Amino acid sequence: MIGGFFFLVDAFKRLVCGDVNLADRFGIAPLVIGMTIVAVGTSLPELVASVISALRGHSDVTIGNVVNSNLFNSLGVAGMVAVVTPLSGSGSNPQL
Repeated sequence: MIGGFFFLVDAFKRLVCGDVNLADRFGIAPLVIGMTIVAVGTSLPELVASVISALRGHSDVTIGNVVNSNLFNSLGVAGMVAVVTPLSGSGSNPQL
């Protein structure tokens, strides 16, 4: 499991460096590459799992995968952002 984690980190570094090089080569803003290729790459495992489970007739797994993926993307990422950039302010009107 630890080896898999280091493999994943290395693969992510290679993905980001490759995407930056691709953006430079074609004169595309890195933000555009990040919003397209990297987004597809990170969503691909959920897509494959959903398609395979749907083809095998496990619609409950497909629906669960879609719902849980969306929940994590919404709540998990928002939580990580809040940890990195905590809200400040007082009262009912917090400021970033």
